[in-house]
This record gives sequence, structure tokens and C-alpha cells, in this order.
Amino acid sequence: MAVKTPVIMLNVKAYEESSGERGLALLKACEEVSEETGASIVISPQQVQLAQIAGQAKIPVFAQHVDALEPGSRTGWVTLQSIKSVGASGTLVNHSEHRLKLADIEWIVSKAREMGLQTCVCTNNVAVSKAAAALSPDFVAVEPPELIGTGIPVSKADPDIVKNSVDSVMEVNDKVVVLCGAGITTGEDVKAAIELGSQGVLLASGVVKAKDPKAALLDLASGL
Repeated sequence: MAVKTPVIMLNVKAYEESSGERGLALLKACEEVSEETGASIVISPQQVQLAQIAGQAKIPVFAQHVDALEPGSRTGWVTLQSIKSVGASGTLVNHSEHRLKLADIEWIVSKAREMGLQTCVCTNNVAVSKAAAALSPDFVAVEPPELIGTGIPVSKADPDIVKNSVDSVMEVNDKVVVLCGAGITTGEDVKAAIELGSQGVLLASGVVKAKDPKAALLDLASGL
């Protein structure tokens, strides 16, 4: 399932608020907001629910992580083939909470491209964003780790990192879509991120931990 931009990517992480039936409720909220507003929304469910959610989702679903491994005698690892087989459209790569070696990022992005899967490589600064762009992923999401989960949007705390990341990525590969992450909680945050040149946002707690996730998503969508 193709991802349109501008986009809201929701990474539900491993919060209690996103597990089991609550994970399904978050999917429903994303689908309803997407249908009601026309907003492009992607959800990255908990890994144990990837097959369940991807199998019934009406919006694109990304895995939260994959490993740079071919299928085989592996225990506790996640392959690109496995996420494709259950209906995922792509995967997050190198999230600040699940860092990878450069060689592994390169392998995953290249293999995913061969398989028709999309990749969103997470970065933490301008230099890493530029390096990631050279690998030609579909998306680069710049997220300063110190702002993740704080409610302080990077678009306000450090707008230069967003603008300069966009400029650097475009210099290397203008087909790569740049997203803004860390601390995004409101439609104003989304609007600010887009004004800085990004084509969407990657977020988690602002929706997952909201009292009313659908209302939070509606607010976020208003900024697209």
C-alpha cells in the first residue's frame, strides 16, 4: 500500500496503551481520521501485533524494526520477508530506541527496495540525515533523541536541524522524503514542521498516551 505525503506516521512503540485491544483501537482511530479528513496516516504497531493489524488495516502499516538477516535458523529476529508476508508496506529502520550499524541499515534499505517494501530511516542530526539519504530510503525521519517523548517539538526547540536536514537530504537525493519527529503533539507542531520543509511527521506518545487518541489525531491532521 503506497504512502502519500504529507504524512503522519504513528509509531505506537511498546506502551501498555498500545497493546492488545488498545492497539486495535489505535488502528481504528487512525483509519477513521484518515477517512474523515483525507490525511495520509501510517501506523507502526507493536511487533507482536503486526500480522493481526496489517491483515485488516485500510491504511499502510510499517513494522517498527527489522533485522539485516535472510530467513533461516534464527530465533527472536525479524526478517523483511516475514513482515511482507503478513501485509506490511514497509518498516522503520534505526529508531533511536533500536539503533543499527550503518552496514545493516544499508542492507535493509537495499533489500527492502528489491522486495517492494518502503523504508523510513530514523536519524538524530543533519550529518546522519545526509548519510542516510545516500542510501536512498523512501523516508528519512530526523529526531533528536533528547526531545523524544518530551512534548517539546523539534520544530520549535531546534528548527535548524529540520531545515538543514531537509536541505542536506535534497542535495544528496531529492527523491527522499524528509519527516520531522520528536515532541510532536499538536496540529501547530505539524504545520511548523511542514513550513520548515518536511513532508510529514513521525510521532508516538502524543497520540498513544492521549486521553482521546482520535481527537489528538484530528488535531495533528489539521496541520497537514
